[in-house]
Amino acid sequence: MAYDEDLANRVRELIGGEPGIDERRMFGGLAMMLNGNMAVVIRGAGGLMVRVDPAQSAQFLSEDGAQPTEMRGWIMRGWITVEPSACAEDADLQRWVGRGVTFARGLPAK
Repeated sequence: MAYDEDLANRVRELIGGEPGIDERRMFGGLAMMLNGNMAVVIRGAGGLMVRVDPAQSAQFLSEDGAQPTEMRGWIMRGWITVEPSACAEDADLQRWVGRGVTFARGLPAK
């Protein structure tokens, strides 16, 4: 399944000027990497996967359209799946992408 190219372009507009950004196809989508660390994934199934501080996950999961990221029956700690409707508005997309970039920026470069 292909990822949403329009959503990918919107994410690129938000973080394209960020030093250290790289794109890689993975998880059936397009991962935005910051200094070698995944920050945000444009999902093939729609919406986003956003990397967050695990200590803040409960807070973020209380927002509409947010749910734990599950892969092959396992909950991925520190990742939030954001439904397409929860990132349709520019302000919402900016908030979610910003969270992923902020967390990835704090990780050691790979």
